[in-house]
Amino acid sequence: MDTESLKRSLLSKFQEVSADRLQKIQLGILDLEKPTADQAADEVARELHTMKGEARMLGLAAIGQLAHAAEDVLRAERDGRAATEVATDLLLRACDTISDLLEDTEGAQSGTPASQEMVEALAAASGHAPPAIGGAKAPSHTAIPVVPAAPVPVVEATLEEPAEPVYVPPPAAAVSPPPPAPARAAKAEHDEGHSHKALADRSIRVNVEVLDSLGLLAGDLLVESARGRLRASEAEALLQRFSRLGDRFLKLAEHLAVPNSLRNDLERIEGDLHMLRDDAFRFVRRNGDGIETLHGNLAMMADHVAEARLVPLSTVFDAFPRAVRDIARAQGKEVDLVIENADLGVDRSMLADVRDALVHLLRNGVDHGLETPDDRRMLGKPAAGRLRIRVRADGDMLSIEVDDDGRGMDPQKLREVAVRKGLLTESQAAALSEREAIELVFRAGFSTRQEITDISGRGVGMDVVKKKVESLGGSVGIVSRLGRGSAITLRLPQSLALMKVLLVRLGDDVYGMPAADVVAVMRVKPEDRMEVFGTLAVKHRGKPTALVGLGPLLGVNGGNRFDKPPAVVVRHGDDLAALVVDGFVDEREVAVKPCGGEFLKGAAFIAGTAALEDGRIAVLLHVPDIMTEVRRMARPVTQGQAAKRLRVLLVDDSPIARATESALVKALGHTVDEAQDGEEGYLKAQSQQYDLILSDVQMPRLDGFSFTRRLKSTVGLSRIPVIILSSLASPEDRRRGAEAGADAYLVKGELGVESLAQTIDRLT
Repeated sequence: MDTESLKRSLLSKFQEVSADRLQKIQLGILDLEKPTADQAADEVARELHTMKGEARMLGLAAIGQLAHAAEDVLRAERDGRAATEVATDLLLRACDTISDLLEDTEGAQSGTPASQEMVEALAAASGHAPPAIGGAKAPSHTAIPVVPAAPVPVVEATLEEPAEPVYVPPPAAAVSPPPPAPARAAKAEHDEGHSHKALADRSIRVNVEVLDSLGLLAGDLLVESARGRLRASEAEALLQRFSRLGDRFLKLAEHLAVPNSLRNDLERIEGDLHMLRDDAFRFVRRNGDGIETLHGNLAMMADHVAEARLVPLSTVFDAFPRAVRDIARAQGKEVDLVIENADLGVDRSMLADVRDALVHLLRNGVDHGLETPDDRRMLGKPAAGRLRIRVRADGDMLSIEVDDDGRGMDPQKLREVAVRKGLLTESQAAALSEREAIELVFRAGFSTRQEITDISGRGVGMDVVKKKVESLGGSVGIVSRLGRGSAITLRLPQSLALMKVLLVRLGDDVYGMPAADVVAVMRVKPEDRMEVFGTLAVKHRGKPTALVGLGPLLGVNGGNRFDKPPAVVVRHGDDLAALVVDGFVDEREVAVKPCGGEFLKGAAFIAGTAALEDGRIAVLLHVPDIMTEVRRMARPVTQGQAAKRLRVLLVDDSPIARATESALVKALGHTVDEAQDGEEGYLKAQSQQYDLILSDVQMPRLDGFSFTRRLKSTVGLSRIPVIILSSLASPEDRRRGAEAGADAYLVKGELGVESLAQTIDRLT
């Protein structure tokens, strides 16, 4: 490898390593304001010194100059010649400047106006003259040796790079002035070099797509090994049938008068049958043992692949102390951020969503939760507010709690904000419980801020958190005590590749629910059923729990046929529901795959699919969506609704849309007839009596607008209320619906039990 090639290779490695090193330096700088300042200063000094030496050897003189000036400021702060707060701010800004230079190779070599300005600011704070570009002993034209004097092998590389040895430069001490305590610094660098080498010897960077492929392959192999077990049991059953047939043949031969000339042949056949049976049973035993061993090894491989996909949450959390400090200083607040158990892992594919959710929570915690130092002193609290992130493993789930000791949430204030923003009427707001009032913060567009700032006030935040977490199959819970603080808990699956699920049966189809969301399975006895505010419920562990037929909810069948139907009790957040099914299949770990094709893609209540060993495909259900619909269905039924049961005609050409809309109407206690287009709907309306008609717009033969006009112009049908349900939401489409004579126009994307019930109540 020539000099330039080596230089390019080392430059790429330097950029990668330095980004991680900068993160460590920033965490150490923040600790300068804490009691462990001396230990933190040693760590920062060591990292800056190493970065300076590596930068100078690669000809990145501007980075070396900045690191040198930062070392001077750190030394001045330790000697008491520079204020800690000033030094901290300057050093953090210097880290930002170095981060910019890492992406600008030319600027990193010759410097930029911003880097020069930063060097001068650092020099002014330390009282030293600004260091020259490259320093006295390492001019900017220093070349990279083809083979360094003391090479240290590094095996960390992506799988896409050529598999040849790469060497890092010699220790920084060889090309830069020694620190004040050379022996101690040399020992620290020596120990650090050994620890880095030991870590590198045990790790390798792998492309995420390769891990994803391995995860899917491991899941498929698990399914295939399960199929192998099934085939082995089938082979054993076949051989047992052959054995029984042989026994019957031998028993028959004993009662037959066989000539002596055939007796020897018969005895040989008998011996062969015994030998064949023995060999067959030995094969079955060996094959069964092999299949079980293979299945165990594949399960272990799947676990290792899933573990390899896990990334420590510290990779996200390390950036939070700096961000929280900057937000707090901008608002004149003091915040102590405490992070517990950041070494727990999360699936790499979830990392970005987890980071985004936590950023929202931390910003809200500083802005809305914590008071100013003066206010906290008046309340008898410490001047510095506490913001804490606690992580713990809960089976296959990960629990991340963000809590603060701030002002908490005022339910009455939240009710007033919801009324002021038009989200609720005064009577609806007054009817909310304290928990429901607090959960208003999850409404889209909800914000208690009157003014818009860089931090908040735009009505975007908690609703985003809820959507992100629930899209991952998790849940969000919130607890708040006025004057004492708030705690928000995110509950997430640790891995999305492999999931333990409970498989249930609806008719001949198999559906899966995440085992982490399943509380219990039960038989619904008639004596345990009850009605709460007009909603069917079942007693579970002494408490009423909403009872819902999973089939009608999904629109796939008409309900259970048993007197004591099986049900699955699921939990989402603090809510429980008992979902009635046709039967249970099994609990197992499956490889989750996204929905393929247009049929299931984007369908309600569906999170993915999984292959089963018998060749069937299990549809995996999204419990958060199901629980949202259950909550809508479980609203109290008014006296008028309970007394009047309507007969409704539903006209829509989409089977899935009809199933969904039919389930909503049935949830309100009404009966439904269906038609596939306007022509069929018009014929049914003429032949039968209906109290209400729901119609789609875009249909073959006769569209919704034409169908409505024909109804309104027909004697005997014109008085039937017509509600148009359409995905078309423009003002022009609404105007066309009104001109056709429709009594209401609802958008499918916004359709729910609540909105449909209100419209039906108004029209009937």
